[in-house]
Amino acid sequence: MDPAWLAAAVFLLLWQCAGCTRAGKEWTYAGAVGQSEWSEFFPECGGFSQSPIDVDTSRTLHDPSLAPVQPLGYGQYGHEPFTLSNNGHTVEMPLPSWMGVAGLPWQYSAVQLHLHWGNGIGVATGSEHTIDGQGASAELHVVHYNSELFANMSQAKTQGNGLAVLGVLIEAGSETNHAYAQIFNYLGRIRYAGQRVAIPAFDVQTLLPRDLSRYFRYNGSLTTPPCYQSVLWTVFAEKVKISHYQLLKLETVLYSSRSTAPTEPIPMQDNYRATQPLNHRPVLSSFIPVSVKIYTDGEISAIVIGSLCGCIGLAVIVWFVVKTIRTKDVAKNLKQDMALKTTSDLGKKEEAAPQPEP
Repeated sequence: MDPAWLAAAVFLLLWQCAGCTRAGKEWTYAGAVGQSEWSEFFPECGGFSQSPIDVDTSRTLHDPSLAPVQPLGYGQYGHEPFTLSNNGHTVEMPLPSWMGVAGLPWQYSAVQLHLHWGNGIGVATGSEHTIDGQGASAELHVVHYNSELFANMSQAKTQGNGLAVLGVLIEAGSETNHAYAQIFNYLGRIRYAGQRVAIPAFDVQTLLPRDLSRYFRYNGSLTTPPCYQSVLWTVFAEKVKISHYQLLKLETVLYSSRSTAPTEPIPMQDNYRATQPLNHRPVLSSFIPVSVKIYTDGEISAIVIGSLCGCIGLAVIVWFVVKTIRTKDVAKNLKQDMALKTTSDLGKKEEAAPQPEP
């Protein structure tokens, strides 16, 4: 064989193997293959239509034709249990094929749901999407594939308009959320990657906000590698609340490593992707948002101090003006008194002057 051809064949083989190694590389949220490196190993993660995003409500486009989201079969969970699993990146629950969602351009069938969260340090950090720069404590994703155009999830996930994901922002409150308890109560049974547990089936719609008519919609991607840009996103404006204890359980119970790992178990925390550039993509809203500025503690302190300083300054100005006016009035009265006194003295002098004899 020609040495040149042999060298070319070897090079091609090595290049293909390197590509296979990269494609099969195990990714993480931080570290050597963390999200800042995803695009190196998974090229689509560096695309122009990535998710999640920050929804700037002042720039969304109101589309009155956007109808309320209609979950299909979410409450028809049957008698078979659901399966909850720890896949090393998140907690995931496959959904029955008869579940789906209407109110979208195509018919979509449910595939699975999963969660993203933070680390317990910041209560309002853990969601992937943000609204007007404000995140939430966690985020639920309900994943569907376009069953009208594709035969299954594997075909749909790589194609445009292949997937539809419902995004639900979750914040911490004082009351226990009994719907989410049906998941959180079993997290201790799947602490390590690869573990799974059967749980009683329940109405999946109870995990969603009550108001399904107010949402934002845009075209984006999967938020984990390989980041296929095939997702029609629906992010609800209304948040769901869970208790602080429930959030703490979600953030501290699970590990991303297996129980047989020789090293210390790795806590499953901060499994959310940072917001990505919008790159001029339109973000539609099913309602007319009212932008409300949410101030941080530092901004509130600055506003209060600035207001106090302004009030004190205004008071000083008023006092100075009043004092100046009073000073002028006193001087004027003094002048008037002096003028009257002078006139009186002249009159007295004239009276006291001797009259000439006739």
